Amino acid sequence: MSERNPQARDRMRGTRLRAIRTERCKLPLERAAEMAGWHGSKLSRTERGLRPVTIEEFATLITAWGLPAKDRDQVLAEIAAGSTSGWWDRPIPGVPEDVGTLAGYEAEANELVTVAMVAVPGLLQTYETAISIMAADGVPSEDIETRWMARLRRQQIITKVDYTAYLTEAALRTPWGGQEAWRNQLAHLLRSQQIGIGVRVIPGLQTDVLLLNTWHWMRFPHTPPVVHVELASGAAYIHEADRYTTMLSRLDRIALPKDGSRKLISELMEG
Repeated sequence: MSERNPQARDRMRGTRLRAIRTERCKLPLERAAEMAGWHGSKLSRTERGLRPVTIEEFATLITAWGLPAKDRDQVLAEIAAGSTSGWWDRPIPGVPEDVGTLAGYEAEANELVTVAMVAVPGLLQTYETAISIMAADGVPSEDIETRWMARLRRQQIITKVDYTAYLTEAALRTPWGGQEAWRNQLAHLLRSQQIGIGVRVIPGLQTDVLLLNTWHWMRFPHTPPVVHVELASGAAYIHEADRYTTMLSRLDRIALPKDGSRKLISELMEG
């Protein structure tokens, strides 16, 4: 039977597994692999999220390493609670694999922050905005509706996690889909604020933080943050995210507060 491709949750499990080995069990990789009857290369690939890892494999490893039973049961219960598969685990024709990977990461996260440069973040887009952006990005017309449905499913996460969107003024002022669609999009941002979603505007002429790409920062309960960076050729995942975490602290200082952001968005709607 062929082995399935690793998913976002495999990366999360691998990162947590490495933390248990190094921080709680104090074991070097080769010794840890030997104790479990594994090859060192297999354990290395598992910890880096390059191969699928089952709960059974996870249990075998931490048991062999001597993690106390109470701690072991707690860890396995937490992993089992987050192991439910979702729509992102099944390929969808017309939807890039990366969309499913991103949704898998988002499902594991407890905090999400998007820094958007040229358009409202996908998690806050209306239908008209989304299809206009997809068309401008060259998405085949026959795939647009399917991709919108995948985006709509992703949007369900924002009421389940702590979500903040930092938007440049350029992202707010670009009328994707035309004037009416633009007005509806701005109204949607205001409604999102009212239900507790953070919508913050980055001043247009700020020179305190250099922003080159749109990126999506994701924090997890037991593993370090991961950043999804949008590129013209697709996307990249950054697993050493300290620099982006620092940038978020700086953005929090320079972005308009929620009230100021709401005022600016309202003025754009009226204009």
